[in-house]
Amino acid sequence: MALDSRPLGKMLDDVAAGHIQLPDFQREWKWDDEHIISILATVTMDYPMGVVMTLATGGPGGKFKTRPLQGVQPAEGVKPEQLLLDGQQRMTALYQALRSGRPVDTMDQRDDPKNLWYYIHIETAIDPKADRESAIRSLPEDKIIKPVGRRAGLDLSTTGLEYEKGYFPLWYVFDSSKIEQWQWGYTEGAPERRAAWIQFRVAVLEKVQGYSVPLIRLEKDTPRDAVCTVFEKVNTKGVQLTVFELLTATFAGDEEYTGEHGEFHLPDHWKATRDELTAAYPVLGGLQNTDFLQAVCLASTYHKEGVPISCKRRDLLDLELADYLEWAPKIADALHWAGEFLTDQCIFRSEDLPYRTQLPPLAAIRTILGRETEEPEAHEKLAKWYWCGVFGEQYGGTADSRFPRDVEQVVTWLRGGREPESIQEANFVRQRLLTMNSRNSAAYKGVFALLLQEESVDWYYTDKPITGDQVADGTVDIHRIFPATWCDKHGIDAQRRDSVVNKTLLSGRAAKTLGKNAPRMGLELLERETGIRPNWLDDALTSHFIQPEFVRFSEFDAFFGTRMQELVKLIRRAMGREVTA
Repeated sequence: MALDSRPLGKMLDDVAAGHIQLPDFQREWKWDDEHIISILATVTMDYPMGVVMTLATGGPGGKFKTRPLQGVQPAEGVKPEQLLLDGQQRMTALYQALRSGRPVDTMDQRDDPKNLWYYIHIETAIDPKADRESAIRSLPEDKIIKPVGRRAGLDLSTTGLEYEKGYFPLWYVFDSSKIEQWQWGYTEGAPERRAAWIQFRVAVLEKVQGYSVPLIRLEKDTPRDAVCTVFEKVNTKGVQLTVFELLTATFAGDEEYTGEHGEFHLPDHWKATRDELTAAYPVLGGLQNTDFLQAVCLASTYHKEGVPISCKRRDLLDLELADYLEWAPKIADALHWAGEFLTDQCIFRSEDLPYRTQLPPLAAIRTILGRETEEPEAHEKLAKWYWCGVFGEQYGGTADSRFPRDVEQVVTWLRGGREPESIQEANFVRQRLLTMNSRNSAAYKGVFALLLQEESVDWYYTDKPITGDQVADGTVDIHRIFPATWCDKHGIDAQRRDSVVNKTLLSGRAAKTLGKNAPRMGLELLERETGIRPNWLDDALTSHFIQPEFVRFSEFDAFFGTRMQELVKLIRRAMGREVTA
């Protein structure tokens, strides 16, 4: 990092020539008229405007797709020498207002788009008591402000009117020939203006022409992740760049690829991949672009000799386009397999997926092992690892540090090695069932997937087990067994009332018939309405691990205790581990 300063005029020349450009991850320029007048006042008074930061191109940190500052039209084929990391708004405003020779593409206070010219009033500018911002005026493209009510208009539509009213065009400030010509017109036949012009030249023009921009220059060998971190720290709007945005700019700037194939657009590739996956498997509907990138990174680093397997932000930023193009199709295929795997686990919708964050390691494992995962023993082991992650609640929060360990150890285990630490460490405490009361809990979702695996039967349509299609189309959903109103009336505490133990999967028709009645009455209504025999309905309840007699006699405590024990056994079987009391 080097501290420096550069004349404003030279920097604007470099901007105009395309030698200074923006990395494509920068947001669009969006300054309004008020901000532009403020920065112009700052520069014309030679006040500090804040540090600008640039990065030299040609190194690992500068391999981004680039674009000129807004309004700049450099010659074809010009490559930038510096990327502007901090100062885009200021430099774009100054370029458009002082150097472009065109109206500034901005907006008014109501965010309506405007094309404005910027002038400075000479008499106001040289008045030591006047506020500098009041000396700067913006006029529409035709340079005419029409009078409205008591507000005076202003017409500067000809050079003669500029001279007459004493408004100097600020876009002349770095063009000596235009300044000289304008001076002659302003002072010709008006000797009293010569003194004002001399004052104006010293107080405004020379200050702008001699203005030095404080500059921090990052050398070209600055690592990419450092560039991104620096950008986020210095950005005045606190913009948090996503890895996906950064890689979009990086991949698009890959000259080796673009020279042969044209620009690679990551968002288009991701959208096509995601659309294909979600059309086939609704359970993958919540898959994020970062999940996909993490899976690619896990597979890529696993196969690189001497490189630790990882998928943290820095590792994602180090992904090369060649690596992405090699592994992305394989990860997409693996996610198709993951959709089938989740279907086998009776998870059908994205909202019922316990942890979306288990998808990257699952896809990476499949990519590494390929068809080995289809062997019955391997499939059984993967299911055990999966449910240990769900009921051990291991994938909540930031889990990217767990991914590499799980990928490496699960692959080794499936090939005959020792059991992964994630399975050894997995623990489910029996009392946790009391606090599982909503889909916010991965384990809560897991319980209902296990009930589907056990072929639980609906209480209204008892001829066959509940299907994934019924869950997917919303025909079946989660409902209480003992209704909330009955629980409240009989003093059942809210924790047990709302617990997963007091809930199961039922069709909307069954839930409607049960209503808010006492459980015994609800079952009798079901029997009358459907014509089902009581013992057949009891069998349907048993398929949900419910003792029918406790529901028929409204014995909540007995019902709750026995079902809690049954759910614990169900979870223990899925995890292949004992459950803590």
